[in-house]
Amino acid sequence: VQLQAFGGGLVQPGGSLRLSCAASGSIFRINVMGWYRQAPGKQRELVARTSSSGSTYYADSAKSRATISRDNAKNMVYLQMNSLKPEDTAVYYCNADIASSRYGTTYDYWGQGTLVTVSS
Repeated sequence: VQLQAFGGGLVQPGGSLRLSCAASGSIFRINVMGWYRQAPGKQRELVARTSSSGSTYYADSAKSRATISRDNAKNMVYLQMNSLKPEDTAVYYCNADIASSRYGTTYDYWGQGTLVTVSS
């Protein structure tokens, strides 16, 4: 199983960005999918997550500015970020809880990260 995140880049303050993450490989079921970020010198933190039923949770730093969504048919998760600030600069990682078979154990998988830089 692999997760591949893409869509990062350089954005001006106040701009928007959409991150995408694709899960591939031996996948039977994906439970929670989410986005985390890690800024230089800081710990990795949760940005948002969504369950297989579509319920969502946002960190306080992302509320009102971020929207997480997923396409279960395509095994993808997205993060739309608006009104970006320099403090949003970080490597963004996608994360997913995946089972490879009907009765198999679920495992936690991470994407390789995509860099978002918010700067003028």
